[in-house]
Amino acid sequence: MQSLIGTGVALVTPFNNDFTIDVEALRRIVNFSIDGGVEYLVVLGTTAENATLSADEKELVIATVIEVNAGRLPLVLGVGGNNTLKVVEELRTRDLSAFEAILSVSPYYNKPSQEGIYQHFKAVSEASPIPVILYNVPGRTSSNMLPSTVIRLANDFENVVAIKEAAGDLVQAMQLIKDKPKDFLVISGDDMIALPIVLAGGAGVISVIGQGFPKEFSEMIRLGLNRKVDDAFKLHYLLADCIDMIFEQGNPAGIKEVFRILGIAENVVRLPLVSVDESLANRLDFFVNKMVKNT
Repeated sequence: MQSLIGTGVALVTPFNNDFTIDVEALRRIVNFSIDGGVEYLVVLGTTAENATLSADEKELVIATVIEVNAGRLPLVLGVGGNNTLKVVEELRTRDLSAFEAILSVSPYYNKPSQEGIYQHFKAVSEASPIPVILYNVPGRTSSNMLPSTVIRLANDFENVVAIKEAAGDLVQAMQLIKDKPKDFLVISGDDMIALPIVLAGGAGVISVIGQGFPKEFSEMIRLGLNRKVDDAFKLHYLLADCIDMIFEQGNPAGIKEVFRILGIAENVVRLPLVSVDESLANRLDFFVNKMVKNT
């Protein structure tokens, strides 16, 4: 799918100091990402703190992003979970007409076998009226969707079009790229190795840092896709320290601090997450202000 090549950003859900959703800040974040040149937006992914959002709040986030985007970029919706029947029910009842694809995480906590993962996504694929992006993130799910399982799904189901591969394992990503069907997309889910994955044949990234520095990060990916390696790595190394910092004390606390420094949104997260400490906030402040000064 051509629309999923390049940089997608996993949007945060900004909160007011009373922990309600800051709709105006969400509008600013969407526009900031679009104006910065990203290729698509991901709504209600992990970075959105969707685990702590009520059903009504999720609907508010979806409606706001659709309205502000106004058809400018393709949208991807996070629809996943560890209760297969519940995920299937959502796919059968939700209006997905505004979305290009769904992003569906491999089941967490239950720790299914590879056959269980396959059967889960078989049910998801059969229920979904739009394309499916698999999402492998072993650090959060406690299970790794092996390349053999991914390739099996890609070959068996026409609407399984891509994987967001966030195992942090470049060798595993390369195996996926080597063995995948021709039009299947391998999308990095790790900002730090997004460029190496692209250079190995990946299609791009679903990024966290990309919404804080959309211009620089999306250009890095485009340069990588166009095999302008030296120029791409200049941007990679420019952002590398900040990529480390935003994940140092948990996501999305780090990227929300970047938004606070930029004056786009407050750094408010919901428990069990907490905001970054003063030391990290000061280091991020130094980095962000240096970036702003040099652009």
